[in-house]
Amino acid sequence: MNFIRFITGTIKIIFKGSKVYYAWLFVLVCLIVWGGFGYYGQLSEGLIKTHMRDSVSWAFYIGNFTFLVGVAAAAVMLVVPAYIYNWKPIKEIVIFGELLAVCAVIMSISFIVVDIGNPLRFWHMLPGIGTMNFPDSMLSWDFFVLSLYLLINLFVVTYLLYCIFYKKEYRKTLVLTLVLSSIPMAVAIHTVTAFLYNALPARIFWNSALLAPRFLASAFCSGPAILLILFQILRKTTKFEIKNEAIWTIAELMVYSMSIYLFFTVAELFKEFYSGTEHILYWEYLLFGIGDNKEIILYSWSSIIMGFIAFVLFLIPKTRKNFVTLNIGAVLIYISVYLEKGIALIIPGFTPDVLGQIYVYTPSMTEIRTAVLIFSSGFLLFTFLVKIAIAIIFENYNIDSLDRKRMTQGELI
Repeated sequence: MNFIRFITGTIKIIFKGSKVYYAWLFVLVCLIVWGGFGYYGQLSEGLIKTHMRDSVSWAFYIGNFTFLVGVAAAAVMLVVPAYIYNWKPIKEIVIFGELLAVCAVIMSISFIVVDIGNPLRFWHMLPGIGTMNFPDSMLSWDFFVLSLYLLINLFVVTYLLYCIFYKKEYRKTLVLTLVLSSIPMAVAIHTVTAFLYNALPARIFWNSALLAPRFLASAFCSGPAILLILFQILRKTTKFEIKNEAIWTIAELMVYSMSIYLFFTVAELFKEFYSGTEHILYWEYLLFGIGDNKEIILYSWSSIIMGFIAFVLFLIPKTRKNFVTLNIGAVLIYISVYLEKGIALIIPGFTPDVLGQIYVYTPSMTEIRTAVLIFSSGFLLFTFLVKIAIAIIFENYNIDSLDRKRMTQGELI
């Protein structure tokens, strides 16, 4: 009964807000409707409405899926300093990283649903119900770890907010156990996603042992980039206190991830270009094009240049601690990783195909509108969850000075 009261109370929260809040919701709903009509076209006519064909059978949907898995895994960037090193400024905001992880996993699974064509086939991926060839299928492993990671983060967030809602003490042992277990799960979800590509030996571009570490390194850049901007918005629009030290620490951790990613990428490029085997063909298509086929050069070099600029901005302490350059760097690294996962990772893996032919792939309007539907729905869910969290902590109850002091010390979260 208490839990039902908690659910009804949270539903009431999402209907209360300022004009700016309702304007944001209106924009998201309009995008959802626009994207929904695009997806309806795919449901009616099939995947022929997309530009995917036999030559390029994974494309924009799987690229977005891969990117969002990385965003979900990035919650570990807050969990480690908060719970392993018990650092208070991070501990008080870690709940927002978990909320982001929940929404990112839901969106990533949604991209799987739209990619398989008929959504009724999705039941095959449910353990014990469908025929997803577990444990032989790598996709079944990916869905398994994603579902487990989603359940862990969803339970922790719900349980903590429930306890705050009723001003009850939470079981620290339970929460700590689940939060710490989410660390290897965060690594697992992106590692298994990388194994999806590694498990295709005919696709030479993905046949690298460095693919999984590169996935993780890039993930620990894109997800925190969203959080950096989110924390600044929350600090200006709510009563939630987020210290500069927390923001700068996240930015510093991102520098380490960027450095590792650049090192892995340079090592991969050296191996391919110095050896000069026929496998270099796919990297040439990515970076320089083949003949007149230079369709993805703009995307690949844009990703490289923006990522390098972001790395320099985050590397220098003066620019890393300046909120203007910090935000520029956060936006650049987010776009850089998105282009890398969405275009520069997927398309060269299929181009040229096994017969040496080049099929020029660009996302169709149906694919773009479907992606807008999923991202807008995810942003809407994330908006609701963040509003609920903020309202429960600050607005639903008049927290006295003692409770507020305890909260800023990380004891309630």
